[in-house]
Amino acid sequence: MIASLFPQSVSTFGGEIDHVFWMIFYIVGFFFIVAEALLVYFAIRYRRGAQTRAFYNRGNTRREAAWVLVPALIVLCFDLGIDSAGHRAWQLVKGTPPPSQVEVKVTAKQFNWNFTYPDAAGKLDSSNNVTLENELHVPVGKVVRLTLSSEDVIHSFWVPNLRLKQDVVPGRKIIAWFEATKPGRYEIACSELCGFGHYSMRGEVIVHTPDDYGKWRAENLDNKSASN
Repeated sequence: MIASLFPQSVSTFGGEIDHVFWMIFYIVGFFFIVAEALLVYFAIRYRRGAQTRAFYNRGNTRREAAWVLVPALIVLCFDLGIDSAGHRAWQLVKGTPPPSQVEVKVTAKQFNWNFTYPDAAGKLDSSNNVTLENELHVPVGKVVRLTLSSEDVIHSFWVPNLRLKQDVVPGRKIIAWFEATKPGRYEIACSELCGFGHYSMRGEVIVHTPDDYGKWRAENLDNKSASN
């Protein structure tokens, strides 16, 4: 039931990121329940008027110190497990990206996303490039490389279904990548407060089947590039 609150994951690295979230949720949730249960138990057991009386424990023996050190060691082990899983996910998403099969230049500005596609020769810096507002068209099962930049302020490129979020900083070109696993339309949002129109800075990732992507590219990019 809780899993249904997450948007459907449609990227190859989405499972690793979700794994980190769920690991933190279950570990922290378990210790939260244990701590709250003990709190209620001791509040009732040692309440005013109860027969059992509390006593002051200085904790200066090895056995008493173990009550502190052993739980601390257990928590440390869980923490290292979370760090290890987080490191694997980070390296997968932010480490060396796989070779790209589709390249798109993303330019953020108040308050929309501009997507510049390669021309028929595959070049991104030619006069024949086509730029679309708020529509990122990609084929399913292909590694897409994004080169992100901003014309004004800091934005954040966020596609919840792809488990992809990357800040876009003025004066810098930042690389991000993904590989979609399911055709469909998925929302792009800006997750950085970027001005009065921040709420309206939305777009869509349209993931096509290979055949549909080929048709879309021929109709919307290659023909326009040839006519320029």
